Amino acid sequence: MKPEVFLYDTTLRDGNQDRKISLSLADKLQIAKLLDAFGFDYIEGGWPNPSNPTDVEFYKRIGEMHLTHAKIAAFGSTRRPKVLAENDPLLQSLIASQAPVKTIFGKSWDLHVTEVIRTTLEENLDMIESSVRFLKENSEETIYDAEHFFDGYKANPQYAMETIKAAALGGADFIVLCDTNGGTMPWEMKSILAEVQKVISVPLGIHAHNDSGLAVANSLVSVDAGVHMVQGVLNGYGERCGNADLTTIAADLVFKLKKQIYCGENMKDLRKVSLALDQIVNIPSDIKAPYVGDAAFAHKGGAHIDGVMKVSRSFEHVDPKSVGNNRVFVTSDQAGGSLVVEKIKELLHIEIDKKDPKVQNLLHLIKERENAGWHFDSAEASFEMLVYRTLGRFAQPFTVENYRVIEDRSEQGVSVSQASVKLRVNDEISHQVAEGDGPVNALDAALRKALLPYYPYMKNVRLDDFKVRVLGSNVGSDAHVRVWSTFGDEDGVWHVAGVSTNIIEASWFALVDGLSYKMYKESLKGNAR
Repeated sequence: MKPEVFLYDTTLRDGNQDRKISLSLADKLQIAKLLDAFGFDYIEGGWPNPSNPTDVEFYKRIGEMHLTHAKIAAFGSTRRPKVLAENDPLLQSLIASQAPVKTIFGKSWDLHVTEVIRTTLEENLDMIESSVRFLKENSEETIYDAEHFFDGYKANPQYAMETIKAAALGGADFIVLCDTNGGTMPWEMKSILAEVQKVISVPLGIHAHNDSGLAVANSLVSVDAGVHMVQGVLNGYGERCGNADLTTIAADLVFKLKKQIYCGENMKDLRKVSLALDQIVNIPSDIKAPYVGDAAFAHKGGAHIDGVMKVSRSFEHVDPKSVGNNRVFVTSDQAGGSLVVEKIKELLHIEIDKKDPKVQNLLHLIKERENAGWHFDSAEASFEMLVYRTLGRFAQPFTVENYRVIEDRSEQGVSVSQASVKLRVNDEISHQVAEGDGPVNALDAALRKALLPYYPYMKNVRLDDFKVRVLGSNVGSDAHVRVWSTFGDEDGVWHVAGVSTNIIEASWFALVDGLSYKMYKESLKGNAR
């Protein structure tokens, strides 16, 4: 399938400029795998220059990973004034990154040329053309981002056009028009695009910011006008008001504009991918996010609920399942029971009546824990363990006698965490002690140590990620905290959560669920030990 529109994600650079986000190398690599698995066409990793060691290392590491579809792009700027392209250190760092795609931005607005980089209009044109040509000669693909293009066009249309003509002469594979300040109206964008298409034959793209709340709309207007690349950020993170939200755009392209996009076949994973990214960057998910938010298909009014139950499309613009979401009837216990039955069928492949006491008990527990902050949508393993335990499909193979964490600080100022865990396994006591780089690491080590003699496969389980979020309360010291953890082994990864007013207890809940999930999966293989 040849896409009609290519999706270019810049979460790792533009998204990382969000004031609430600071991505580590591990975060970036995890996000890149997530974006690739979903089916985005391009993933921009960042600025691979010596002043950004994390980004330099990212390109080394990502080159060693096997991606299924996405092309990795390295980002930079045109050469500096009065410096040959082949001698420019930033362009050289792009080449050194060995990324197959090089994306550079240049100035389209004469104001920026004369007042910001302080060079001549003629020199700026040569900077664009020579930089693009140099990268084109040393890359599989070169993309030119025309920064502030729409503001530049409105100020001096002739010069703005000359800048993208220079990029075309340099051999750019795509010319992406940027609404960098986010102030362009959709009708302005459509009109300007029409003028650009009269003189530029190179495939065009759009890069919109959301300062006027129109980044998604402007991106869609551009596609409707004929552009073939949309740049943006999954979940719309970014500087100031954010970037064009590729979560919404991808769904709109598929369901509204009926465009062929590579990730179109994966729309049922859209919510899962969106929530997973929120967890990695440790930002609360937007419950009102189109398509993927908790409230996107939530119905509270009686008339709405009645209508949806009779004919779902009477109050829903798409099927919730088409994007991996669920219909929610906020005030309907009956609908809640139906949802639980549906989940049980998916997990256990059994028929069960929603009036079954076990279903009602499970529904009560789900509501109780969701209200407490468990958020099962992003902790699917914790949800599954709740189902398995409540329906009698999983009997906890160990009981906790006690656990304890001690924090010591040496005279040298080094803190050491020590945890002891006492379990009863098969009527035997397993009592182990372990040290770690913090209380959670120590607890995890001690729990595994206590289980390992009985369950040797535990040695292959990893704790890949651990995050804590304060859920809020009337008294700060009494705040509930939510721990979210990612476990993994050779078979895959799974997510668990724990909630408590005590951060150690919340962590313990998550650790026990994470390892218990592994035990359940092994039991299905016939591995009791």
